[in-house]
Amino acid sequence: MKVRLKGDVFCTLFLLIALCTLLYTLLRPTQKIYPTKPKKSKVPLQTLKPKNFLASEDSLSKAKILSVEYNAQAASEEHKPTTSSVVTVPPFDFQQYLRNKDYRNFTLLINQPNKCNKPSGDSSLLIAVKSIVEDFDRRESVRKTWGREGLINGVRVRRVFLLAIPRNKTSVSVWESLMQQESHYYKDILLWDFLDTFFNLTLKEIHFLSWAEEYCGNVKYIFKGDADVFVNVENLVNFLQSQDPSEDLFVGDIINNAKPIRSKKSKYYIPETMYGLGMYPAYAGGGGFLMSGVTMKKLSKSCKEVELFPIDDVFLGMCLQRINLTPVLHAGFKTFGIEKPSAAPNLQTFDPCFYRDLMVVHSLKAAEIWLMWNLLHSQQPPCSQRQRIKKPFHWKRKKAKLPIKAVTS
Repeated sequence: MKVRLKGDVFCTLFLLIALCTLLYTLLRPTQKIYPTKPKKSKVPLQTLKPKNFLASEDSLSKAKILSVEYNAQAASEEHKPTTSSVVTVPPFDFQQYLRNKDYRNFTLLINQPNKCNKPSGDSSLLIAVKSIVEDFDRRESVRKTWGREGLINGVRVRRVFLLAIPRNKTSVSVWESLMQQESHYYKDILLWDFLDTFFNLTLKEIHFLSWAEEYCGNVKYIFKGDADVFVNVENLVNFLQSQDPSEDLFVGDIINNAKPIRSKKSKYYIPETMYGLGMYPAYAGGGGFLMSGVTMKKLSKSCKEVELFPIDDVFLGMCLQRINLTPVLHAGFKTFGIEKPSAAPNLQTFDPCFYRDLMVVHSLKAAEIWLMWNLLHSQQPPCSQRQRIKKPFHWKRKKAKLPIKAVTS
């Protein structure tokens, strides 16, 4: 009886094992189907090419960028979870950059050839603002506030925005049509056919200088800055009235004795193989600087003779060094923000009184630019209400009262 019972148990176990094996073989193919589907959706992200941003433009198919692999990788990373290995990846593909660094001639897709024509007066001041396609609200705030075109204290002011192809075209699905309409309405858009990335800002620099030399050769002064700055144009004009437009001029928030950043985690990482010196030449903070038309033409020529460098501010400092022109520091340029003066401890940094005597202040939102401009141009600005300020304050100035000019050697 015991022998027969053991045989039944073994038979039952054998049948269970056979049944489980059959079920496993039947279910196994269905488990392989599911992971293969999401892989197919990731393929277009890995094959992203800059020529697809403007399919209607034949000239764009030949366009190159400083780092195709970097931009394709950045686009794909927006759709996949980050891992710990991403931290160790350099923020820029320097090998790809070195292979393409000599390619610096890109097509101008949208031009304003008549911007500096003078039907009603000289082009005394040209305002050039770096922008991206998506930031229409920032461009509009500049147009309606400090970047207005027209006469300011007898000085003719004109404006252009510097743009390139958006890296992520899906953010603005009909951006090509919108750019054409915006350019037709405002006539202030300059658009080139390279990707609008941080390391391609150097391309914006050299292409704008070439454009200004060709189409605005008669301009006396140029202010170039970002779209997130507040500029007191009246103060710029007052400063320029004491300058000679036939001489070199380059003023701003000058950075001296800056060292290259060797940390791969930094946005501004530069390997020693690319820049072996221990110090950068003096350069102006990219938030905003002022130069004369004479200096603009010299820089346009010198930048064609200097190898491209990924950081546009430093690159322009190299071009200044080549023409032996020392940029001049001016206290009115605050491209790294402003600090509260000790004589006004009760005031907030977001206060019109801080901006009244300045020229350029960086890192402001579009709404803040609107508000600050309206407050400064109101009939009774807050700074005129002395009861709010117990002790008046002034920005520190140098003892020498001579006009600030560029020093040439």
